[in-house]
Amino acid sequence: MTTAARPTFEPARGGRERGDLSAMSKQYSSRDIPAHTKLKYRQEGQGTIDEVRSKNLKKDLEDREMRSRDRRHGKRSRMEAIASSNLDADDPVDDDDDRDIDSSDDEAELMAELARIKKERAVENAQREAEKNAEAERIRTETILSGNPLIQRNNEGNEQFSVKRRWDDDVVFKNCARDEEEKISF
Repeated sequence: MTTAARPTFEPARGGRERGDLSAMSKQYSSRDIPAHTKLKYRQEGQGTIDEVRSKNLKKDLEDREMRSRDRRHGKRSRMEAIASSNLDADDPVDDDDDRDIDSSDDEAELMAELARIKKERAVENAQREAEKNAEAERIRTETILSGNPLIQRNNEGNEQFSVKRRWDDDVVFKNCARDEEEKISF
């Protein structure tokens, strides 16, 4: 009987009794070396503690909410309201009434042109759809008529009712498996 497959207690014990293996070798792996021994600190502009303390976060949040609410409801922003309230009575105010009338006329013409283009495209799409449906119907009827071999006619006009032969009709060993099962009996 061999002892090759039996574990022994001696190698597992190790330590000083058999000789300290770590004291014998001064080599060590790069994976045994301590790594990442220093932490990285945030630089300026990366949200350091001093930057966060100096910000008034509540005021920033309220300003953003106000801008968002004004944008949603179509109102002027707070800065525009302040700028318009600081106007002097002596400052000239631009009159853009003529431009507004012209722009509304141009806008009406553009809207009429857009409606006309949309109508033309709708008519073109309807025609294209009708042609597509007619072609599909024609192909469907041709397929139906040519699908039945009894209705098909040759180019000569003679009716041909012969059935096509299968590819395996002329095979030598056709239906051999069926014959063998019938022959075997116990």
